[in-house]
Amino acid sequence: MAEHAPYPVGLRLAGRRVVVLGAGQVAQRRLPALIAAGADVLLVSPSATPSVEAMAEAGELRWERRRYRDGDLDGAWYALITTDDPAANAAASAEAEARRVWAVRSDDASAASAWTPATGRSEGVTVAVLTGSDPRRSAALRDTIVEGLRDGSLAAPHHRPRHKGVALVGGGPGDPDLITVRGRRLLAEADVVIADRLGPRDLLDELPPHVEVVDAAKIPYGRFMAQEAINNALIEHAKAGKAVVRLKGGDPFVFGRGMEEVQALAEHGIPCTVVPGISSSISVPAAAGIPVTHRGVAHEFTVVSGHVAPDDPRSLVDWEALARLQGTLVLLMSVENIGRIAATLIRHGRTADTPVAVVQEGTTAAQRRVDATLATVGESVKAEGIRPPAVIVIGEVVRYPAP
Repeated sequence: MAEHAPYPVGLRLAGRRVVVLGAGQVAQRRLPALIAAGADVLLVSPSATPSVEAMAEAGELRWERRRYRDGDLDGAWYALITTDDPAANAAASAEAEARRVWAVRSDDASAASAWTPATGRSEGVTVAVLTGSDPRRSAALRDTIVEGLRDGSLAAPHHRPRHKGVALVGGGPGDPDLITVRGRRLLAEADVVIADRLGPRDLLDELPPHVEVVDAAKIPYGRFMAQEAINNALIEHAKAGKAVVRLKGGDPFVFGRGMEEVQALAEHGIPCTVVPGISSSISVPAAAGIPVTHRGVAHEFTVVSGHVAPDDPRSLVDWEALARLQGTLVLLMSVENIGRIAATLIRHGRTADTPVAVVQEGTTAAQRRVDATLATVGESVKAEGIRPPAVIVIGEVVRYPAP
């Protein structure tokens, strides 16, 4: 008899009974999707993995602690048969066939009435791949398709509106691979991108020719685009019905003035989607082999903006309190003032030989690290010609490079 290809279909299981036999690793992988589909799950198994047990304790499914018995599939719409007892699996499969219940078997796919596809999801799209008897190929194809949808390299024209208003996207510390999946997808859908200098610039080269890129660079010691002008550009393009992405370095709300932009948009009734980003305060030290915390060395780390010097009346930082801390200090925007900051910390009790690392252009091909102490860091930064962007790490964790 010729082998027929399976007929693909999406099951709407919300509120419908699904019976799962066995609570091992296979069930552990499949149960979250069934729960997410809203299925009324009955689990039958004398034991369960800790993760499956936690689902039962949370009330996400009903668990009967026993072995399969005839009649368990009564009233079921779908069954997942995953026990380690071949005889029980065969009996359950026969019951499913007799009751016309679609059933999947983990031990013998050829004896099942249904197969589970390799499934992935990306922003409302479900991808399901079946390749018959080659599940690894199914998974590989699934991963390729989902990744393409997420990073925008695989796309189809939208026949419904894309994201409305403005997407405020944290681009991460600089390496284009460190932007979030959601941020990258929104970039791929953009009509206009208003980008900071510290955003992942390499991603701009991947944008289609029709995308308008607005340079909002605030270059230290050089040209800058006033915040009000940035706000006005966001508002203007959003009101024109365009899909706008505001691409910022790091995380939008970590010294990124992101909330000012959200507030400006809100005043004009423009919705704003905030996409968090990886902050340079932890990622850049990590890229340089420095853990901001290390067991037995630092129980806390504090992130501080040093764009205003300690003796400036505009400073909001309690430097005396910071000097008393035993943990790690991470300074952003502090290259210009690091000499005065170091002197202030020493004056208030931090030892002069406290190790310091300055990491310039972290996570990019131009990354470099300069090591010093609080006593020498001011001169070291000048001697080495350190320029922003740079992250400065102060504390004993500097002595613990990654192996």
